[in-house]
Amino acid sequence: MEKKKVVLAFSGGLDTSFCAKYLSEERGYDVYTAVANTGGFSKEELARIEERALALGAVEHATLDIEQEYYEKSIRYMVYGNILRNGTYPISVSSERIFQAIAIIEYAKRIGADAVAHGSTGAGNDQVRFDLTFQILAPEIEIITPTRDMTLTRDYEIGYLRRHGITADYKKMAYSINKGLWGTSIGGRETLRSELTLPEEAYPSQVTARGEETLKLSFEEGQLAAVNGTPYADHVEAIRAVEAIGSKFGIGRDMHIGDTIIGIKGRVGFEAAAPILIIAAHKMLEKHTLTKWQLYWKEQVGTWYGMFLHEAQYLEPVMRDIEAMLLSSQRNVTGTVELTLRPQSYTLVGVDSPFDLMKTDFGEYGEVNKAWTADDVKGFTKIFGNPIKIYHNVQKRNGR
Repeated sequence: MEKKKVVLAFSGGLDTSFCAKYLSEERGYDVYTAVANTGGFSKEELARIEERALALGAVEHATLDIEQEYYEKSIRYMVYGNILRNGTYPISVSSERIFQAIAIIEYAKRIGADAVAHGSTGAGNDQVRFDLTFQILAPEIEIITPTRDMTLTRDYEIGYLRRHGITADYKKMAYSINKGLWGTSIGGRETLRSELTLPEEAYPSQVTARGEETLKLSFEEGQLAAVNGTPYADHVEAIRAVEAIGSKFGIGRDMHIGDTIIGIKGRVGFEAAAPILIIAAHKMLEKHTLTKWQLYWKEQVGTWYGMFLHEAQYLEPVMRDIEAMLLSSQRNVTGTVELTLRPQSYTLVGVDSPFDLMKTDFGEYGEVNKAWTADDVKGFTKIFGNPIKIYHNVQKRNGR
């Protein structure tokens, strides 16, 4: 009898290594492993992941390169919307999971898989992101989650692999690190305690820069186009250039505390130099180039977009509507923003843009008026205050 095919979302870690062996040995599947690279893996790391998958008995391993798709369909909209969840977290690794899930299930459909599997536990957000995406895009394909369903311990998984002749250094690291193009998440004992924060050594990037450094970020219609005067046709490489500069200053470190999809509070540390610097510069440029009401409504829809993205709602049709509004808002967001970087901090210096709404012939704030007279302001203020005057007049008439 021909074996059934299962596609396993594979990272090479303990959970997915266990799943690869378990699905083959205990469930009798032909296991096809796949890693969806959204920019978090180097070529060397991808090669090691493939080698490990085949050593675990995978029939075939696929590396799905989707970093450009991830930028085009997610990152640029997060920049357009200046999205920081709870005003802090740039939705780093969590936003990647949706696109990894999409790539995995599309691969499963291409090879005619009977099932798809992932190694998420039952205590986090990723299980929902993977399950929901799989259910929507391929309801006919079975979802298998051994780690979650069997409530496995780390020791059990290690023991199982050793009994099957699979040896590796599974020594539990002090910190769980998930690196991605749009930031790196860090979990450890401190993130489980409300009163603690991560120590310096927990961060993958250490502070090596001293003193100050000028950083100039140039945008064209909202997208990062140049870094310190060097143009980038590839926006992904532009992000990496900013990350290389900002990470040596330890910029973009923080702790995110928020509500998980499953209803409990969660904490995670992160470092995201590029997202924090790019969003800060982009937001400042928008303050100069967008109108009052453009800024107001962008902030409203950006908050919703970030929440939906974080909570696995990327495939909800309203997301395409919000993206259309965000894209439209960027037609004048062109110019260069200067920042001053220093260890673990930065300052926004200024903006140079042909669409700068401060550069007009109407007047200079606090200095001189050119497009109206003193009498114009007197009349305007009298009419402008009518609703408040009426309210207080009625209150006084009623003895209040």
